[in-house]
Formats: sequence, C-alpha cells, structure tokens
Amino acid sequence: MLRPIRQDCKSPARAVLLILFCALSVLPVNAQAQDLRREPVVPNFWDPKARATRPPAGAVDAIRFVTTDDFPPFNFLDSSGRLTGFNVDLARAICEKLSVPCTIQARPWDDLAASVVEGRSDAAIAGMAINAESRKTLAFSDVYLRAPARFVARRESGEIDMSAEVLSQRKVAVVSQSAHEAYLATFFPAAGVVAHGSVEEALEALKKGEADLYFGDGIQLSFWLQGESAGDCCAFVGGPYLESRYFGLGFAIAVAPEAKNLRHALNTALETVYSSGAYAELYLRYFPVGFF
Repeated sequence: MLRPIRQDCKSPARAVLLILFCALSVLPVNAQAQDLRREPVVPNFWDPKARATRPPAGAVDAIRFVTTDDFPPFNFLDSSGRLTGFNVDLARAICEKLSVPCTIQARPWDDLAASVVEGRSDAAIAGMAINAESRKTLAFSDVYLRAPARFVARRESGEIDMSAEVLSQRKVAVVSQSAHEAYLATFFPAAGVVAHGSVEEALEALKKGEADLYFGDGIQLSFWLQGESAGDCCAFVGGPYLESRYFGLGFAIAVAPEAKNLRHALNTALETVYSSGAYAELYLRYFPVGFF
C-alpha cells in the first residue's frame, strides 16, 4: 500500500511510487492510457458556498516553506537540480495568491516537524500524517488532496458492477496486511480476496488473468496505468473510495499551533488557488491519468 501520507520516507510503498514515477520520466507515456478518463475529474475539497476572507493586512508578510526532495511527483529535484513537484508548485501558487515572498527549501524528512515547531521554518508541505500524535505539536491547513483507493480491471472486462454481490463472484488481488485488504474485509467481506506479498505480485496476477480486479492506492495506480509495465492492459473501475479510517485524512500543510494568522492565510490561498483554476492545472500536470 502506498500511504497517502508519508510516515516513513523509506517505506517500501513509497519506493514503489518512486520507481513508477522515475520510469515514466524516461519512457514515453502510453497514449491510450492517457484516455482512461477522457475528462479527468479534478477533485474539489472546498465548500463552493464558502467565501475566502483574507487575513488582516500585514498578518503574514512572508512564508518559509520546507519539504523534501525525494517523494515524486509531490516534491523532487528535476533534471536541472531544481526543487519541483505538485507540493512545491502549490506552495508557489499560494504565495502568488497571497502576494507575499516565500522560500521553499528541502530538508530531511525527520527534520520537518522539528523545523516548524522550533521556528526554523513556517510551514511544511510534504504530506505529513494528520493524526492525534502529530496534532500534539502541529496544526494543519485545510486538506488539499486525498489518496483514494481504487479498483482496476483488465480492459476486456468492460464495465463492472461493483456491488458486494458481484464482487463475491470475482477474484480481487490485494496486498496482504494492507489497509486496502482491511477495507475489503470490512465493506466487501464476501469478495474473493487473493492476498499477495507485494504490489508488483498483485498487479502481475491481474495482468495474467489470475485475478479479475486489483484494489489499491489510486495515486500509485495512476502512474502504473501510464507505464510500460501495465502495457495498456487495464483501467480504473468503481470508486473512488475515501474512508479516512483506512486511507488517511489527506494532504495538508503543517504549521505551528500558535500560527493562527498563517493557517488562515493558507486556507484562504488554497481556496483561491482552486477557484482560479490554478489547482486544476497543477493536478492535471502532475497526474495526467486522474485518480478520482
């Protein structure tokens, strides 16, 4: 399982995403795979009836962001050594909407929280876990992205009714002891679950026809579907599934608890980035096969 929130930058799941993303950086993207959703759905996490109110003038005069440089496509170094990625460009868009100067620096994963708590930076935009433990020392902006779980099936399967009754007659590949396996056990207990030791093994079972479906992390799957290893075999079906107890609360920006004006400013800017269309441009740039 690829955790939508980085709790361990050396996790095997994070390594899988790194491999998939790096493979796409040197291989041509499959043109048909890009058409899995002819009109990709850009997610919206903001209330359309809400109206952003800017913080008082001078309340935030600059922002020092920190992130990492080893978690593509969210934050990484491009071929010229420049820090880039979805999170990085989103931070830059926030600063543009707030009309304040910003710096965005890469730091080791283990130093991000301490950097914010100790005042060496103002905000961490790196997918830090939002949970009871992290909330003891940090506050978070509104969520700006979530990592849904998705099913994928072979293309020749066509449209599949994702009801519990139908899934009871299907073999569903999943990674053993993952949150996705636990979700299936709770919400699709009759499904014919076939657990595998790794994402690669489970996806290979799907390609070979040893399983009818695979259930896993949507972000990871969006890159796999574009890549050579998928061979244009498969497509998303059903979903997305966003149960926070299994898949986390999503991506948000971490700040110090006392930084109320900054948090307000970030929330205002995030809403404006979305309403202006800039968010959609970033989402489609880094996730051309949308996972919603």
